[in-house]
Amino acid sequence: MATAQPGLWKRHEIFEKNSIVLLLGALLVVAIGGLVEITPLFYLKSTIETVEGVRPYTPLELAGRSIYIREGCYLCHSQMIRPMRDEVERYGHFSLAAESLYDHPFQWGSKRTGPDLARVGGKYSDEWHREHLRDPRAVVPASIMPPYAFLDRPLDADAIADDLKANRALGVPYDDAMVALAAADLKAQLDPEGPGAAEFQRRYPGAALHAVSGEKGRVAEIDALVAYLQVLGTMVDFKIYDDKKNLR
Repeated sequence: MATAQPGLWKRHEIFEKNSIVLLLGALLVVAIGGLVEITPLFYLKSTIETVEGVRPYTPLELAGRSIYIREGCYLCHSQMIRPMRDEVERYGHFSLAAESLYDHPFQWGSKRTGPDLARVGGKYSDEWHREHLRDPRAVVPASIMPPYAFLDRPLDADAIADDLKANRALGVPYDDAMVALAAADLKAQLDPEGPGAAEFQRRYPGAALHAVSGEKGRVAEIDALVAYLQVLGTMVDFKIYDDKKNLR
């Protein structure tokens, strides 16, 4: 039987007998591989494809998103439909990176106890969502979701302008007028017949108007959360998007 050449063994001996040298060698290989993958990204203007229709959240939707994060909704409801047949048939078009362009942080989630919410916007009425949040089993008997009736309390929106400023610092294109009128726009989205509705829709084209759940002028946390849920998956016209992709 042929024996291994002594020289070949000697070349490996330094790595096999010295764990520190082996660790440094592994780190060097990983670093080289990482540079090969990461360096080309610095020469790309953007890694996110521009998709028509994606816009910043309105103040009301942004407030609702903060409540969604605060209550840990993403722990059970992901917002990322994967490009697999069973997911697309159940939830709709697979998620695009551009849909999370203004999400800080994104809500993709790592677990799915309840259904994915990436396309829930417009699927149910505002009142359905409110009833579902107050008493989930009243509309979905098999639901294991806890009730969120306490969200009927008034929304604390004093810092909504600061929220817009913080998001602008992260790259969301809120202009000075949007920041200055954030509190007014928050209320205008819940007053379709009010004097500020038209101006609000000029600042946020395509944003839907909603009606408050309680007395006029009183904005509740549940109103903000419903506004956020109703916008999910509604910004992109996927028929137009797919047609453009097919023409390329």
